[in-house]
Amino acid sequence: MLQYKAPVMDMKFLIEDVFKYYKHYESYPEFAEATPDLVDAILQECAKFCENELLPLNQSGDKEGCQFDNGVVTTPTGFKAAYNKYVEGGWQSLSHPVEHGGQGLPPSLGMAKQEMMGTANWSWAMYPGLSHGAMNTIQSHGTQEQKELYLTRLTEGTWTGTMCLTEPQCGTDLGQVKTKAIPNDDGTYDIVGTKIFISAGEHDLTENIIHIVLARLPGAPEGTRGISLFIVPKIQVDQQGNLGEGNQVTCGAIEDKMGIKASSTAVLNFDNAKGVLIGPKNKGLECMFTFMNTARVGTALQGVCASELAYQNSLLYAKDRLSMRALTGKKCPDKVADPIIEHPDVRKMLMTQKAISEGGRAMIYYTAKIVDEIEMAKTEEARKVADDRLGFITPILKAFLTEMGCESTSHGMQVFGGHGYIKEWGMEQIVRDVRISTLYEGTTGIQALDLLGRKILLTRGKSLKAFSKEVLRFCKDKSMISKNPHKRQMNKFIWALSKNTANWQQYTMRLALKAKKDRDIVGSASVDYLMYSGYIMMAYFWAQMAQTAYEKLATDVENRDFYRAKIKTAEFYFERLLPRTKSLAKTMMADPKTLMQLDEDLLSFL
Repeated sequence: MLQYKAPVMDMKFLIEDVFKYYKHYESYPEFAEATPDLVDAILQECAKFCENELLPLNQSGDKEGCQFDNGVVTTPTGFKAAYNKYVEGGWQSLSHPVEHGGQGLPPSLGMAKQEMMGTANWSWAMYPGLSHGAMNTIQSHGTQEQKELYLTRLTEGTWTGTMCLTEPQCGTDLGQVKTKAIPNDDGTYDIVGTKIFISAGEHDLTENIIHIVLARLPGAPEGTRGISLFIVPKIQVDQQGNLGEGNQVTCGAIEDKMGIKASSTAVLNFDNAKGVLIGPKNKGLECMFTFMNTARVGTALQGVCASELAYQNSLLYAKDRLSMRALTGKKCPDKVADPIIEHPDVRKMLMTQKAISEGGRAMIYYTAKIVDEIEMAKTEEARKVADDRLGFITPILKAFLTEMGCESTSHGMQVFGGHGYIKEWGMEQIVRDVRISTLYEGTTGIQALDLLGRKILLTRGKSLKAFSKEVLRFCKDKSMISKNPHKRQMNKFIWALSKNTANWQQYTMRLALKAKKDRDIVGSASVDYLMYSGYIMMAYFWAQMAQTAYEKLATDVENRDFYRAKIKTAEFYFERLLPRTKSLAKTMMADPKTLMQLDEDLLSFL
């Protein structure tokens, strides 16, 4: 019973008006074909594919799940047929280099495609989605021979890819990896070990799966400094790309999970499987970050996708469900009760969902432009500048948007009341599916430590200063009448945004000073600091959307209600959600002793 209509108008609002994608594309001759007409056609056709092919498989796939039989994994009914249509339509190759069979369109356009696919059916979208990270890793760190051998098949979608990091004894702490890589005389390596939680690690959609595997060479240093990276195909491949024998990569089991049941999460056993080194020896983790950053932005998108799907369905339900009368009097006197959308608390939940979905989409699309800049950088200096920007934003996106996605889907379930707890409506599935997003690719706590510990304190806040400067420049420009005829309407956003941004910088300095005296402050403050940062970052994009909406309304634009809704949602965000920063500021500055003062015996006292 889940319904989904791709929000193409909102996507085009961001692409065309807020972030000026076409001007951005004109900066790169390689993107010359990304014209407004072509982009519009791609969005419309992708919307049809997602609405007509993927959405109908969402609930049925959850109910059926993946089947495991002696190492063989069968995906739910309809998944393989949908994947074949996906490949035939050229969707996998959309944003990949022409030299490997891709269409050469911008990665940012691929992100829009990924959003629609993920909203319609996240479990299905994970199968081709994991391939993008594997492809980016090979493209960035592989030899020319490796690129020619693997990228064409991955680009066309006849093969898929995975990343194999986690093992039974370690999660995020990859310094504990035990998988071995034993050198052979022919330059290959025998890979021995077990990897767990491998998304799309085994399935029946493609003829081969290319695993990107972390392992240790003999005599390698302990910890993360001694990890190398290997390409290990499920089926061995000769130099011409022909499939040969099986490669001693077996699926020992698939996990029985809370959600995303239609996506196989595999236990993979490597029993002297043949692999080849990718990148320098003992630098595997550095190379893997190419894959991990891609995956983390994709995981951030999951929070937005889940929020959007929950919002669309709870909105439809709230308009139709009759219960009690509005406090201000009957709204539908000819009916036994008023629709629940007339009740303020329901409106608050719906508006929160809308603000999270559209604000999160803006954050993703802003970041997608940075990904374009990294991919197309002509100099190492330009690439590093863009990469530093992405490195600062990524942990905020991944953790903040997935946490907010969980909140939004919970609101959606609440709007449905008791019906939200019943499987047929699909709301409880969205809640189950999105919950993993705060866990994989680094939990919220890990992302928070990365942000505050590595991206802020170790760099003396360099990236924060750069981002804050951008925000404050926007505030200054929009507060000047000569540059902004909508200054009066924008004041309510500009004042709050500039004040919060200044506070962000000040609190960061105070935390840095506190951390010099007590390192526990980093751990105790990090999650609250990340969420604090996320609310301010989202406020920046809501202010931009409001400004753009005012500009559009000053013309003869059609669909004027769309732009009015943008402004009203921005007002809601600034009045109802941004003030959460006040309590977060209080808690993130609190002394860590309240967390650490109980010893283990007292914590476990019953």
